[in-house]
Amino acid sequence: MKYIKLLQNFYLSLSHRDRFVLLFFLLIIFIAIIYNSGGSNPNGWKKVHKLGISLPLKYSIHGIDVSHHNGLIDWRDVKRMRFTRDDLKLQFCFLKATEGLTHADRQFERNWVQVKKSGLIRGAYHFFIPWREPVGQAKNFINSVSLEKGDLAPVLDIEQNSLKPDKQIIEEIETWLNIVEKHYHKKPIIYTNPSFYKKFIKGNFDEYPLWIADYSNETLKGYPSNLWFWQHNQKGWCEGVKGTVDYNVFLGDEGDLEDLCL
Repeated sequence: MKYIKLLQNFYLSLSHRDRFVLLFFLLIIFIAIIYNSGGSNPNGWKKVHKLGISLPLKYSIHGIDVSHHNGLIDWRDVKRMRFTRDDLKLQFCFLKATEGLTHADRQFERNWVQVKKSGLIRGAYHFFIPWREPVGQAKNFINSVSLEKGDLAPVLDIEQNSLKPDKQIIEEIETWLNIVEKHYHKKPIIYTNPSFYKKFIKGNFDEYPLWIADYSNETLKGYPSNLWFWQHNQKGWCEGVKGTVDYNVFLGDEGDLEDLCL
């Protein structure tokens, strides 16, 4: 009671302006405590200064995706990097392999071999061009990518539109998926953004594993249970990579990740 009385007297001795300032700072402190306790931070977002971005530390399996735009990568440095005090590290990486009918990423072959040597789990993706026919695009990927046991399922990256009717685009996506699944005997992963998910994927390909690029939401509300990968930031730093890189998190455990591999 003595301390309460002292605090009360102290508060009453302040001017109206000082009381307002004090209450404002107490409110800020209260909000910070609630936020850090997880009340408004269910995914455990925390700034990781080494990476220059925040990570959803509710999840423990993190990875990156790269293409030739990231230049020559030192995969040993990528694998050795630790970015939190409890030695959190990268565990997987998706590599751009092909695009359209004939294009092959000029760094893919080198990256594919070096990622395997580093011990990271690797995956390969095809950038789908909707104004090109799907059979040739599927063959381009198959001719460029030899998947082995332990590699992630093949990935279709669909994020561009065309003047074709929506129904035709959906049918051509299905064609690519069917050809690739038949070849690798593994259901492909679909990578897309929120608008394309709602327009082309939702309700049409719900049985396929989903990888979403969503930089605006903190909780990923509105996505189905087949969502496994979340690309949450495009501007993270990574040892062994010049410039910034895309960061992803896996929403399951190690057993779930293994199930998505060949």
